[in-house]
Amino acid sequence: MPSLLEIKNKIESTKSTKKITKAMQLVAASKMKVFQRTSQSVRAYATDLLSALSLCGIGLHEVVFAQSRESGKTLFVLMTSDKGLCGAMNARLIRTLFRSQEWEHTPAQDRLLITIGRKAKESAKTQGVTPLKSFQGLQEQMQIVDALEVIDAILTPWVEGEVKRVYLIAPEYVNAFTFNTTIRPYLPLTQELTQEQLKGRVVAERETEEILEASFFEPGREHVIETIAQRMVESLFIEAFYELKATEYSSRMVAMKNATDAASDRIRELTRAYNKARQAAITRQLSELAAANEAMSNEHMYEINNV
Repeated sequence: MPSLLEIKNKIESTKSTKKITKAMQLVAASKMKVFQRTSQSVRAYATDLLSALSLCGIGLHEVVFAQSRESGKTLFVLMTSDKGLCGAMNARLIRTLFRSQEWEHTPAQDRLLITIGRKAKESAKTQGVTPLKSFQGLQEQMQIVDALEVIDAILTPWVEGEVKRVYLIAPEYVNAFTFNTTIRPYLPLTQELTQEQLKGRVVAERETEEILEASFFEPGREHVIETIAQRMVESLFIEAFYELKATEYSSRMVAMKNATDAASDRIRELTRAYNKARQAAITRQLSELAAANEAMSNEHMYEINNV
């Protein structure tokens, strides 16, 4: 049985661990709220872009990113975190990709993979897949330059006609305790896709409004339409990135909460064991004192009888 000192040291060590996990839980909760608000802002921006596209008097089917193609490869973009301690989020995302029908039914020579996050790159290596490009260590508050570098890597094969379809594997943030992992169609940019990505708000709002067409364009109508469409595609990726971060920190918050609760349970168990050991030690000492006192009394009576 461990000594009292060993149990006491374990209690102090567990308390220190509990303080760390509690602090990490609070930090994760704070960051989760920030990224949740940011993703909602980006979504509102994408909504306004679609409204601007309507002012041009065209539909999505007329832009280059909405072209329907019969031939070409399929590009998969797997988004995970760089760090761990966020529960099973990364494992679920990786499993969603490599067990999906889209991945399994696509011939190996027609698959292209871009990984975002260290965990995604490691999973690709484990599966024996060589990514077309890998991105790690992206700043959480993503800078424009970093975002454009990643988006350019995704859009270049599409613009060059190399791919016919692009899928985005990223978490869909629901609330602090729930998220979905699905394969999102990213390109071609269809009306149905846009409606799904923007949670159906755009179509519902536009049905009751009269669409007014802009009367002039600067520098030109084609250039304006192309720029708006590209910004829309970029905003959908940035929204997915911030949803990834919101989900990452919500998962980390839950994981750290579970760790804190486990530490509390462990402290209670160790405290109970410490109290039992201390009571046993006190009982043993009292028994030894009683036995010693009894022995001394017997010896004294023996001396009296001999006299």
